[in-house]
Amino acid sequence: MTAPDHALSTVRARIEAACREAGRDPDSVRLLAVSKTRGADEIRALHALGQSAFGENYAPELVDKYDTLEAAPAPLGLEWHFIGALQGNKTRAVAERAAWVHTVDRERIARRLSDQRPEGMPPLQVCLQVNISEEPQKAGVAPGEAAALAAAVQGLPGLVLRGLMAIPAAADDIPLQREPFARLRALRDTLNAEGLSMDTLSMGMSDDLEAAILEGATLVRVGTALFGPRQPKSKESA
Repeated sequence: MTAPDHALSTVRARIEAACREAGRDPDSVRLLAVSKTRGADEIRALHALGQSAFGENYAPELVDKYDTLEAAPAPLGLEWHFIGALQGNKTRAVAERAAWVHTVDRERIARRLSDQRPEGMPPLQVCLQVNISEEPQKAGVAPGEAAALAAAVQGLPGLVLRGLMAIPAAADDIPLQREPFARLRALRDTLNAEGLSMDTLSMGMSDDLEAAILEGATLVRVGTALFGPRQPKSKESA
């Protein structure tokens, strides 16, 4: 297994190199460590190296890790992102713990998150998940329906609409990888021209973060390159 300091420095170097190629400031791209199926000790190790934002795909895992790592008397103060498919019966647990949700693709889910955001907490930062490659098996709002969903989300008091997120179809080379990312960026720009003010493109993972950064990603979601091969998902995380 790769040491966490080496893995983190390698990923940061990849981000910086891609930003240089794109003529961008490396500080314009945030790294989200995808910690699904990983243990609390692994999260602590990355946090000790300066990584503060972590993403979880399953609500029960988010609850377990949040309640462990943010417990008194020594909470880590991590920034928790929910990046998985969200069922209606799991929205309260996420709304009470996460700072961000990247996978809003239905108005019903958005309304539940807004209604269940506890008073006294800042509004939940959200991205709309767009099925940018229009794959029938994937979650996400269709590109042509994103404007209507964005308008609905923008009016909810417990949420702040920050941007768009996508998980495109896999491709083997950077030119092919860039195409769906370019479409997502163009969709964000179109929606902003129509009156929104989204500043976030959550796109790019371990295998395609360079292509995503070249097309304007502001947040890349990286798991395998930081933690190694994925661990089996527990039954409780389903």
